[in-house]
Amino acid sequence: MRSRGWAELYDWRLDRDSATPVFRQIYAQVRAAVLARTLGPGTRLPSSRALAVELGAARASVVAAAYEQLLAEGYVFGRTGSGTYVSTDVPEAVVAAARRRNRATLRGRPAAPASARAFAEFAPSTAQTDQRPFNTGRTLVDARTIEVWRKLTHRAVRTLGPQNLGYTDPRGLTELRRSIAEYLQAARGVRADPEQIVVTAGTQQAIDIAIRVLLTPGDRVWVEDPGYFLTRRQLTLANAVLQPIPVDAEGLRVDVGIATAPRARAAFVTPSHQFPTGVVLSMARRLALIAWARKAGAFIVEDDYASEFRYSGRPLAALQGLDEGERVIYVGTLNKALFPGLRVGYAVVPEALLQAYVAARYLIDRQPPSLFQAVVAEFMREGYFAAHIRRMRLMYREQRDALAQALARHAGGNVRIDLPDQGMHLVAHVRAGVSDLDVEAAAKERGIVVRAMSRFYLAAPRRCALMLGFSGFPPQVIKPAAARLAAVIARASAANRRSA
Repeated sequence: MRSRGWAELYDWRLDRDSATPVFRQIYAQVRAAVLARTLGPGTRLPSSRALAVELGAARASVVAAAYEQLLAEGYVFGRTGSGTYVSTDVPEAVVAAARRRNRATLRGRPAAPASARAFAEFAPSTAQTDQRPFNTGRTLVDARTIEVWRKLTHRAVRTLGPQNLGYTDPRGLTELRRSIAEYLQAARGVRADPEQIVVTAGTQQAIDIAIRVLLTPGDRVWVEDPGYFLTRRQLTLANAVLQPIPVDAEGLRVDVGIATAPRARAAFVTPSHQFPTGVVLSMARRLALIAWARKAGAFIVEDDYASEFRYSGRPLAALQGLDEGERVIYVGTLNKALFPGLRVGYAVVPEALLQAYVAARYLIDRQPPSLFQAVVAEFMREGYFAAHIRRMRLMYREQRDALAQALARHAGGNVRIDLPDQGMHLVAHVRAGVSDLDVEAAAKERGIVVRAMSRFYLAAPRRCALMLGFSGFPPQVIKPAAARLAAVIARASAANRRSA
């Protein structure tokens, strides 16, 4: 039973000039709020005396009479000694009819402008809320991290102080930026002065700000092909001209970019674990990309979205750490290192762009949440973050191997698996002629979420493969789901052979 006090905040009012009796006005107001679900089922209404005082009604008995009528009709119910509550069982047909009447009154509302429709076209593809295997972008945390997080959160709430009671630096709290700088220098070879770090809500916001700062409509930009669809769509909404650059086993084909768009304004890349193929940009191409940016006066936006999870050897140095000319905006996130609900990412911004980047950050939403920042800063400063990453690497490696082994056992020769050294997903290539889009749809019917890689291409020849997230699912979930997926792939392969 809900007993929220939302009714106390409701804008109750009387029209003193209306010929409608006060009793009917109160009755109609409560009834309309119930049918519109403005006051949800189980919401406690003000007492008749309190509502009379708020409305300036002459007598509480007038309110009581309205309540009695609503009780008789089933819109509210009373509990002895507790009060009057919105009914939890108003017939849905009655509610639906009220909604239809409301919609009918809105038919004359203006149509959405073209700019709004452009955003709406992208909305269906942004949802990653499905919790079924093998959706991407999901993480796990163990009991130790949960307990530490609870302790640090309680500490932050107990020490709620001036920095939470007013606006703070739009770049983020100094202590968090210092911890991020120390981490990036040690783990990724990034040259990160805390003054150049801007805390964001994640990589998506960091990239959005970079686009606002770097580009004007009509600017040409390099994008990986295949590549991350949300970055491409952000660029499209900014009216940038996309120049798709193919990706091979060594990553972005820098030579193709120079040949096709030598004067591009920027390049958006995922060099450490290319999305979606998982390949790593070779050192030779990293140096070539930086050299091109310096010569062309362009900038590179380096999305290092899953750099924490390396399962063998040491990763190649970040582009930003190799760049002597400050041509790289380095973007990272703690949402994948910890959990997506955290909404904390960061950008390391070249000095020449810093003032504009911070101003854009401020205009978007002033600052990141100071309370969450304080928790994350302590989590990193006290060594819990490094320990968490070490444990998660072991856990995710086990999950990666469990998925690869289960697919190899059940899918046999119907798939070829790319076992990644880094990241949170693997790629399973299906037989030639088998549609990854068809497998994606059939798998969903069996309770399995995979992503067809062919949909991430622009101009390069499409390769049919499946992206499978493993980081958010323990082995006991992975193994039976992999067996069901293998059966789906087997049926698609058999159908393809029959039609050949």
